[in-house]
Amino acid sequence: MTSTATAAVAHSADTDFVLEDVTLDTIRPNELLVKIEAVGICHTDATLKQMLPLPAVLGHEGMGIVEQIGSAVTKVKPGDRVVISYPHCGACPNCEDHHPNLCDNFGALAMAGARPDGSATIFLHDKPITSAFFSQSSFATKAITLENNVVKADVGAGEDPHKLAALPCGIVTGAGAVLNNLNIQKGQGLLVFGAGAVGLSGVMAAHSMGAHPIIVVDVVEERLTLARELGASHTINGRSDDVIEQIHAIAPRGTDFALETSGHIAAFNNGVAGVKKGGAMAMVTAPNIGGTFELNGMAFLSQTMSLVGINMGGSITEEFIPRLIALNKEGKFPYEKLITYYKFDEINKAFADSHKGIAIKPVLVMP
Repeated sequence: MTSTATAAVAHSADTDFVLEDVTLDTIRPNELLVKIEAVGICHTDATLKQMLPLPAVLGHEGMGIVEQIGSAVTKVKPGDRVVISYPHCGACPNCEDHHPNLCDNFGALAMAGARPDGSATIFLHDKPITSAFFSQSSFATKAITLENNVVKADVGAGEDPHKLAALPCGIVTGAGAVLNNLNIQKGQGLLVFGAGAVGLSGVMAAHSMGAHPIIVVDVVEERLTLARELGASHTINGRSDDVIEQIHAIAPRGTDFALETSGHIAAFNNGVAGVKKGGAMAMVTAPNIGGTFELNGMAFLSQTMSLVGINMGGSITEEFIPRLIALNKEGKFPYEKLITYYKFDEINKAFADSHKGIAIKPVLVMP
């Protein structure tokens, strides 16, 4: 049986989202229908708005209440609160090897604009549109998603459950990069470039493990102030001419690790220069999505460094999202300090504020 919802539809790359009534397809056996309570906004949404066929419904950080389940769904039931994260097939070699973030079929499940069989999950004026984004398209009051996509989760009594919508992508990526990919330990140093949601999540994760020093480089003083509040031991304004000198004044041998989240070539090169021998440089993005960094091969060889590409923080979300929620309840991962809430019909303001750097992690709350 089909259902109806209100969705934020992107009609062109350069125009605002428009809230419109849409029809959602009948769910398949391995799918479920979630009544969306809130959804995070991520830079990936803005990027893919420029790349996918339009009109489209985007959104890939949904959370809400399960309304219907398909006949094959067993891990959740109607009434459960879930976080909707990244899709994975569960059957490819990487999934079977417990690396769902490296799923061979991620592209087909997340970026194809339809189900893997080519069918749409959303219809506008009875015509199929680009949907099933990250197998959810959660910029809508309801979303069809896959059983593999969801994590049953909730917050403590008296807390706002809407904050769960900040977790599924950027925060999982930043925290996971530090805790899973780099496996940082007490007393090890971390150098972070970019004090956005990903970078600051890395800061909180490192601080929760007792890492030191934690050095954050950004060009916005307000974000550097927040970085110190969240656990950074030192901050550096990236507009300075002596960023590398300042890094080595704090960590003369360099830090154990660097996390590059900004996509700026200068930041990447400063990260290479700021890591000690035998350390590792982790990156979560590239210049202008698809651009290249200039890599000094001799620097890596002489420093015996590792370069680590990060996808979804190397996380198994069924395990990692509950870990972050537990750290939050202990006061060790206060990710709610990154969030700015907006009403659903303020989606265009939320994107604008994110682009301007006013909001670090915008979250849309449904009516």
